[in-house]
Amino acid sequence: MRSLYNILFAIFFCISAPYYFLKMWRRGNWRRGFGQRFGQYDAQFKQSLTNRHTLWLHAVSVGEVNVCTQLIRALEPRVPNLKILVSTTTSTGMGELQRKLPSHVEKVYYPIDYSKCVCRALSMINPEAVVLVEAEIWPNFIWRLRDRNIPLFLVNARLSNRSYRGYQRFGFLFRDLFAAFTGVGAQNETDAARLRWLGCRPEAISVVGNLKFDAAKLDEPRLLDVPFLLRQLGVPAEAPLLVCGSTHAGEEAIVAEQFLRLRQEFRDLFLVLVPRHYERGKEVGQELGARGVRFVYRSEITASARFKPGQVECLLVNTTGELRYFYEHATVIFVGKSLCGEGGQNPVEPAAFGKPVVFGPNMQNFAAIVEAFLKGNGAVQVGDAAELEKTLGELLADEKRREALGGNALKVVRENRGAIERTVDLIVKHLEGGELYVAPQW
Repeated sequence: MRSLYNILFAIFFCISAPYYFLKMWRRGNWRRGFGQRFGQYDAQFKQSLTNRHTLWLHAVSVGEVNVCTQLIRALEPRVPNLKILVSTTTSTGMGELQRKLPSHVEKVYYPIDYSKCVCRALSMINPEAVVLVEAEIWPNFIWRLRDRNIPLFLVNARLSNRSYRGYQRFGFLFRDLFAAFTGVGAQNETDAARLRWLGCRPEAISVVGNLKFDAAKLDEPRLLDVPFLLRQLGVPAEAPLLVCGSTHAGEEAIVAEQFLRLRQEFRDLFLVLVPRHYERGKEVGQELGARGVRFVYRSEITASARFKPGQVECLLVNTTGELRYFYEHATVIFVGKSLCGEGGQNPVEPAAFGKPVVFGPNMQNFAAIVEAFLKGNGAVQVGDAAELEKTLGELLADEKRREALGGNALKVVRENRGAIERTVDLIVKHLEGGELYVAPQW
């Protein structure tokens, strides 16, 4: 099985490499740490791990990184003798790690799942244990951890319908991989049941809740003064602010057209548009320009820049790590990848600011979170673009409804916190005293 997997992986990697290299090039800064993706590290990195016991956490991209940073902050006081190392897959994820974690926490790129690359990485890092944030199952990585008797944890475990069907289809490969987990922190009972069916040992699974509720921390330093930025753009102090966050292809055109119609009623309405992938900035700018929206790129605004009132009606954010600052000052928020895309984006962070949140019908990746908000009347889900425009207009016109919706959203967030502490307990109880479960060999 392993030999066949490595042959197939090598073939697939060669075929798909041009696409992924192009994607990395478009995101920029791809050369830095490139060798780490193949398990190659410089002398400085090796020195930092010499004679240290290491706990390795992995967060795929920006969403998981936000959870991982809060988990690390809670873990560090409980495991003072362990060196914390965190890996990510994307350059945007790495940028967030660099911004949010102190220098004593090592940050590296996750190795591709080819046997030699994984072996080099594990031989260098030699972790005491590994923690995966959400479900990303790479066979070679798990096989090698099991060979070395290294405990493996899966936290904030969530299985969408699509991924669940995929794992079921290839159960012959994944059942023994899921059985290798020392501990699993599931978001809810539905995910726990699915994980048991896929092969996780029942005694390894704990339902701890969703870490994303805890990850929405509001006490972090503000790195962007949004009111000052809006004044630079000539936006009136009392102007309503429509923030559309993490949008995907197709949604920007819809939002732009709706914004122009809404502005006929709400004359000072200002749009902040934040695509999920900042490298799509040029493409999105073309969509806005074609519809006559007067916009400016966030990256073009200098400290001395000044615009006349009315000169700009939209800010296109083509930078990373700033969405939360705009959420904090929004009048109404639309969460993207929910109207045209599939799966949705995380609505917890805007809700944690007590803001009225609207999202489309496609929120499959956050089904339990959406259910909690809808049940608590803390968000509005619309069925299509026409309903989105109608809802945005109603919320912009009704301050009392906005306040009620935002207050309910904040209440839902507060009621669902505590998963971080429960997850830390799950990990630490296996680490303390050397009482570690080691997966059986197949």
